[in-house]
Amino acid sequence: MSSIAARHKLIKKIKDEKFDEDNLHRYILLTQIGAKDFQAAVIDSDDNRLIFFEDYVFNEVNSQAELQTAIQALFDSHEYLSAGFWKEVRISIKNNKFIQVPSSLFIPDAAGEYLRFNAVIDPGTESIKSCQNHRTDAVTIFALQKDMLQWLEKVYANTTVHTFHQSSALIEGVLAAAKSDGNNPLYVYVDRFKLHVLFVKEGKLIYYNQFQIKQFTDYVKYIMLVMKAMGMNQETSRVILWGYIGKNSPHYQEFIKYVRNVSFGDRPAHLRFGYLFDEIQEHHYFDLYSLHLLTA
Repeated sequence: MSSIAARHKLIKKIKDEKFDEDNLHRYILLTQIGAKDFQAAVIDSDDNRLIFFEDYVFNEVNSQAELQTAIQALFDSHEYLSAGFWKEVRISIKNNKFIQVPSSLFIPDAAGEYLRFNAVIDPGTESIKSCQNHRTDAVTIFALQKDMLQWLEKVYANTTVHTFHQSSALIEGVLAAAKSDGNNPLYVYVDRFKLHVLFVKEGKLIYYNQFQIKQFTDYVKYIMLVMKAMGMNQETSRVILWGYIGKNSPHYQEFIKYVRNVSFGDRPAHLRFGYLFDEIQEHHYFDLYSLHLLTA
């Protein structure tokens, strides 16, 4: 195995028996690209059934150039990812270069000016994209590497491609979940090296932010700060957890010492899962699954 190929490590793979490579034209491919990880899922558009899933992490990737090289090597060695005849391809970008703007204030030609309030952008190497969050009537503006975007558009030149930001998927997924929960809990998504915190009240998004995590105490610190800002009680207010955390993990056991009323979130109700997916905990990969809720 070459050193480039060795950069990607498969963490989890599920392939439903209903997956048929002759039917890619009716399947929707969901992909999510982070600084050091990549996920892919395939949904049968006929019945919204998840029929394929993979999660990868990248070793020895410390720059955008190395990330792109690793992803291209993964695609080159993969039997389905670079296929050009999916019904639709949805690409989600995980980074901190984003901002949400009310739809009524959004001017497409000024997208770069909005984004510069939150991030430093290099026009020579980065493209600026936007996507709509209909449940919040807002637009998410975000940056991604030009080389990555151009390469993905070339790979999927013969199919419909939509580009989104991870924050949009999380917001859409949480707002859908909040419809059946009238207690206004704090929603938390634990990502690899990041923490996402959302608060919804009466069906409206009140708060969303992501935090860089360097040590475990950061989780508790940021969650407690948001709870205090939202007027929540650490003993009685509910916290719903999704992401890379489990009941038996040291992080969870430590976390519940500070916040008492904690439970794990469910899978999104808009997708169907076969029995093979029982080996994936229901609160994992909520951001990737929620990508299917967004509309272009």
